[in-house]
Amino acid sequence: MSDLYWLTDEQMAKLAPFFPKSHGKPRVDDRLVLSGIIFINRNGLRWRDAPAAYGPHKTLYSRWKRWS
Repeated sequence: MSDLYWLTDEQMAKLAPFFPKSHGKPRVDDRLVLSGIIFINRNGLRWRDAPAAYGPHKTLYSRWKRWS
């Protein structure tokens, strides 16, 4: 799917200070998750309909809920 949304390096550099540090278990890539959340919200999709390229839909929803 070439129409997927991905944050740029410049955008991630601006957001990086706001992401929590990993403690113990490695975190799923923040760029991947945030790009997936933006894609879902822009397209009005259900979390279950998230493209597999963004990772598990449950991870996307959990991070969205925690960050909101």
